[in-house]
Amino acid sequence: MKVPRAHVEALPDGTEVKLGVFLSNTKSRRAKLTAGKLAALANLGLDWAAVQPR
Repeated sequence: MKVPRAHVEALPDGTEVKLGVFLSNTKSRRAKLTAGKLAALANLGLDWAAVQPR
């Protein structure tokens, strides 16, 4: 799944979330994420979060 950095998601309560910025920042810091957080992101369809064999 690719989300543009400028994408803003509107929640049902009217709150706006800068999803693109969040995902971009998270991807750039993925080396510091726990295995559980990476697995949760991978389960959401983010290919870059899948555990890579070393």
